[in-house]
Amino acid sequence: MAKNIADLFEHAVDAVPDNPAVKVGDRVATYADLERDANRLAHYLTSQGVGPGDHVAVYAKNSIEHVVAVLAVVKIRAVNINVNYRYVEGELNYLFDNADVVALIHERTYAPLVAACAPQHAKLKTFVVVPDVVEPDDESDVSSYGGVLYADALAGQSAERDFGPRSADDVHIIYTGGTTGFPKGVMWRHEDFWRVLGGGIDFHSGVALDEMDQSRQAVEPRMVTFPMSPLMHGGAQAGLLMHLFAGHLTVLEPKFDAQRVWEVIERDKVQLIFMTGDAMARPLIEEYERALATDRPYDASSLFVISSSAAIFSASVKQRWMAAFPNGIFTDSVGASETGFQGMGMQDKDNISTDGPVVGLGPNSVVLDDDNRPMDLATSVGRVGRLGRGGSVPIGYYKDPEKSAQTFLEVDGERYSVPGDFARVETEGRVTLLGRGSNCINTGGEKVYPEEVEMAIKAHPAVYDCLVVGLPDDTYGQTVAAVVQPREGASVELEELRTFLRTSLSGYKLPRQLTLVPEIPRNATGKAQYPRAKELALQSKEGAPA
Repeated sequence: MAKNIADLFEHAVDAVPDNPAVKVGDRVATYADLERDANRLAHYLTSQGVGPGDHVAVYAKNSIEHVVAVLAVVKIRAVNINVNYRYVEGELNYLFDNADVVALIHERTYAPLVAACAPQHAKLKTFVVVPDVVEPDDESDVSSYGGVLYADALAGQSAERDFGPRSADDVHIIYTGGTTGFPKGVMWRHEDFWRVLGGGIDFHSGVALDEMDQSRQAVEPRMVTFPMSPLMHGGAQAGLLMHLFAGHLTVLEPKFDAQRVWEVIERDKVQLIFMTGDAMARPLIEEYERALATDRPYDASSLFVISSSAAIFSASVKQRWMAAFPNGIFTDSVGASETGFQGMGMQDKDNISTDGPVVGLGPNSVVLDDDNRPMDLATSVGRVGRLGRGGSVPIGYYKDPEKSAQTFLEVDGERYSVPGDFARVETEGRVTLLGRGSNCINTGGEKVYPEEVEMAIKAHPAVYDCLVVGLPDDTYGQTVAAVVQPREGASVELEELRTFLRTSLSGYKLPRQLTLVPEIPRNATGKAQYPRAKELALQSKEGAPA
């Protein structure tokens, strides 16, 4: 058995071909539908000279065609490259160049940007243009760079599965969100990706699954799941693939809208949702509470698992969710593009951490001390170290051996992925996630983790969203600065905010500068854009409007 992403999907197709696999809007694709169109697109790519190891970028919002594209790429042993659809021309040029892209599958609405970028990339020769899921009547010109419409690419192509054997060593690349710098391509072996991101191990026991285990489950009653993040985000892509392998129905939306989310949950009887912390959780619960106070509340009785990852799900917002769904199962999960799943915590209303997500470490996850040695969790309660993972870890960053050496460490013959997240050891083998070390603020010799301060600030009734950054300071080295988006019609003052925070934070953690902004900088997945927040804070410090 190959333990390959394409093979794992095909096992599910063979088990339940007629089951619904993906739903977007009113369109539903069965497993057989995805298989047929992915095979046709794969044959088209092959006819254009795309082969094993070639890099194919997918530049689109959530759609059935996006799912087909990812599957087609892995079927021919090419390498999928995820593209942030919010990128501007310079960012696209960086990615196409860094990733050595030879083919691009993109939504038609992005044709003007593709036309501007294409001449600068000699390797990029094949362009498949899918309909825009939000603006299906878009007729942007694609002829200047040789774009071929999706329907034309599939026309006349074989729907047969005749691609030959694949390997567990085939490479799958996830480009990071670039929240602390340029995006980096994380190279995974297919089997390792499956093990830590695709459900290839039991996340609780650490027992490895057999390749056919998920497809065997597919013949049983399956769940309706709803990951809200864009598929160009590694976490959402991994969640989709994991559920395809196991025969679930995955509902997708092309853009996040709180009202639309609840309508979809009601319409499709969604049982499990994935969201990205407060950036999604706050507007969702506010819309739910608004409707609850009217004569037309949403029917969300089917929903019983609420899962958050990749960003802060703050205590104050979590409490509102738990009040609205007292019988729901709430989970915080932690991980990164470089580690996969590292741990998950079950939350209840009587034990909500105000410091950060508290999770039980998953299989092969460790906390490393200053000497990069795994701590004995039983004797290290209260200590802070870097969160890492052994076992199935990536090969490294694409074309970046220097950063690879910094992140992927070898200790006593064991390789660990250590992207830089700090954690504090708690009792019973649990840890509190404190945040990315590159964002850690050193003020007067004291370490301040932005996420902890952000959690506290978000509890303020006038605060809608915030980020915390460190600014240069002649006295303390760095000083804590808060970038705050107030609630509509509300105001926030620095001294009043500091007074509010004194009951939950030590004095050295209190912000010494406050910058008010109309909207907190986040990417399409809701992840914080700390470099941009720092720019805004520096502008404010220098007297310029943020």
